Amino acid sequence: MRRSRPMRDDLASAFASRATKRTLPIHAVAAPRFRAQLARWPQRWGRWVEGTGYRPRPGRHVLVPGPKGAPEAVLLAVGEVPSPWDVAALPRALPKGRYVFAEDPGARLEAHVLGWALGSYEFTRYREPRHGGRTLVFPKGEGRSRALRLAEATYLVRDLVTTPAEDLGPEELEQCARDLAKAHGGRVTAIRGEDLLAKNYPAVHAVGRAATKTPRRIDLRWGKANHPKVTLVGKGVCFDSGGLDLKPASGMLLMKKDMGGAAHVLGLAHAIMDAKLKLRLRLLVPAVENAVAGNAFRPLDVLPTRKGLSVEVGNTDAEGRLILCDALAEAMREEPALILDFATLTGAARVALGTEVPALFANQDTLADELLGAGAKEQDPLWRLPLLDAYDRHLSSAVADVSNVGGGRYGGAITAALFLRRFVGRSAPWAHVDLNAYNTDSRPGRPKGGEAMGLRAVYGALEARYG
Repeated sequence: MRRSRPMRDDLASAFASRATKRTLPIHAVAAPRFRAQLARWPQRWGRWVEGTGYRPRPGRHVLVPGPKGAPEAVLLAVGEVPSPWDVAALPRALPKGRYVFAEDPGARLEAHVLGWALGSYEFTRYREPRHGGRTLVFPKGEGRSRALRLAEATYLVRDLVTTPAEDLGPEELEQCARDLAKAHGGRVTAIRGEDLLAKNYPAVHAVGRAATKTPRRIDLRWGKANHPKVTLVGKGVCFDSGGLDLKPASGMLLMKKDMGGAAHVLGLAHAIMDAKLKLRLRLLVPAVENAVAGNAFRPLDVLPTRKGLSVEVGNTDAEGRLILCDALAEAMREEPALILDFATLTGAARVALGTEVPALFANQDTLADELLGAGAKEQDPLWRLPLLDAYDRHLSSAVADVSNVGGGRYGGAITAALFLRRFVGRSAPWAHVDLNAYNTDSRPGRPKGGEAMGLRAVYGALEARYG
């Protein structure tokens, strides 16, 4: 398991370097061929499988006993197409112990390692681990490093999003960026507090000025100057009260996750730098808390922005797009080859697509196709919604260049994306991912809490371009 740098401790604890006499084999077989394979195994296995009523469906397993009653093997049905979710249930479902894949995983190796890693994740900042004690002997072969890279990126996103705002504010997001830069040879600069006004980030300042935690713009750079520039922008609202348009208690409950966009670009940056993709990375995170105080920005205030457009505040709870517009304007200043932003931006996207599928907006069909294709390949789906020009009229304002909200209840994810497009333009390749960043319930490999959504899809597309 040698690597150029050590794994996270919690990820490393899910794997073992070698088998022992007590290591149990896992026999992974494609579900359509399971019955035929069962006839080749010991007859007692077949009798046991029939007796338990087991049905071979992808991701389902059965533990078979040996002659003395102790577990002898794990039989696992998998899909025809390699999937991490076929393996993800095992680290919590199997008895504590050490396991090894009995057959060479071949093309399934990456999916097996990633699935085991994601299934082993547990958020343990505030309590002792409850689900450890199962380790997988690390299979050898192609895809192992990539699986670990994506697992580490996912662990980082989950940790950041699940951590409550008391312990994760703008300062901690900046420190995370600095830690990543130090690990990978990048560099970070930050503009904080009143300096945001002096350096022309007025919208970021307006949203964050009422909080006791200092707002800031975080800027990470990495890569060679002669490589294509890719700029990632992430919404870093570390807690969203709604501002003076205060959210109800039910709407505020999960607003620790409103920095999910920032978490995603930090996780994605880790994967990019770890893989040493041939691109010049810039990461921009406007990090704030949207709080209530005497100096909070107000409904119908008109805010200046970095691009020079004036914005009328139709609702102070539509603050994410306000901080993003300054960051996107800065991203455009350097004319990168590609701009990608992640944001927990609208409830409207959740109403349209549910909590598990991020909405994708892109101003170029070829870019959208790349991202959608990578999402299908990585089993990390995105769903494209339109940048419908006809809806741009809903952002009109009687007193400013643009309003930060649409004119009614409908199409909110689209009008939010159209607002962001005002600060990017139509020519520069740009994609916007509107995501939930949170599992509302638990599934194998996807425990309730912070979640990376669309990260593997975007990484796969970047890897295909710049790998």
